[in-house]
Amino acid sequence: MSPPDTTALVVVVEDNAAIAEGLALNLKLQGYRAAVAGDGEAAVALIESERPDLVLLDISLPKQSGVWVLETIRHRGDQVPVIVLSARQDEFEKVAALRLGADDYVTKPFALAELLARIGAVLRRARPGMRAAVDRVRGASKPAAPPPIRFGDVKIDLLARTVTRAGKPIKLTHLEFELLTFFCQSEQRVFSREELLRAVWGLRQGTPARTVDNFVAQLRAKLEADPDRPVHLLTVRGSGYRFVG
Repeated sequence: MSPPDTTALVVVVEDNAAIAEGLALNLKLQGYRAAVAGDGEAAVALIESERPDLVLLDISLPKQSGVWVLETIRHRGDQVPVIVLSARQDEFEKVAALRLGADDYVTKPFALAELLARIGAVLRRARPGMRAAVDRVRGASKPAAPPPIRFGDVKIDLLARTVTRAGKPIKLTHLEFELLTFFCQSEQRVFSREELLRAVWGLRQGTPARTVDNFVAQLRAKLEADPDRPVHLLTVRGSGYRFVG
């Protein structure tokens, strides 16, 4: 596994100054660059001006909520990876954030080591897409395109990292795309939630199994004709999940 890009800029959006500065300090000790915003409006302005590589976004913020921040930047076309920080009582807002394109979430109180592991994992997943964008801007030669993956009315372009359904583009977060392509490349095999957390999230322990459930539900909502009766992303009761093309 390649090391995280420790030159990355991480924006910490947290209204508790002590927590925000503590997170920023620990990120810098890991070699990252860090910037801090204390409310929702300041967060949007900072994200737009600094163009960070990742955002740590608290849900409960003054002026505007973290959900508003995420909705605003996604509406403006910014697909920066976002890890949501939420208290257990913020369950509704956490689900809303995932639907708006959050890449991961961590429930407060959290272990610093787990959060740093998630940051590294998200940045590793995001890095190939960033490199492809840089290559396009610089006019670099394009690698040979792998054949698209198709199932039902869904088409996945692995090189461009795009997904369409019935010819219409479907927006997936970095993590949703990684989970989907992992399933597609292992058709018919049953994976436990723990196996998926290790393979896709890059985490070995301490992550709630329902993390996988939430992301599978999001993929079903975007890709299945009837999310309540899926025909591609199937639950295997007592075992985990299986993909059928």
